[in-house]
Amino acid sequence: MILGQVSMLAGAGLLLGLAGALALSHAASNLLFGVAWTDGRTLALATLLLFMVALTAGYIPAKRATRVDPAIALSSE
Repeated sequence: MILGQVSMLAGAGLLLGLAGALALSHAASNLLFGVAWTDGRTLALATLLLFMVALTAGYIPAKRATRVDPAIALSSE
């Protein structure tokens, strides 16, 4: 459940980030010589890497939460 929420948030962030990256890369290509404004391989690799980092960041707390007994967690409140 936690990883599902993390992946939805990461996916939304990645889509917004890709849109911003494409918009800014077009402007940067005018300033830099020999740089294409779209490099699909680089964008795909960066997107995959960031998504894997987000899933790993969500997996660690999710794994830790599964070790807690629900009865003990609810009785402390």
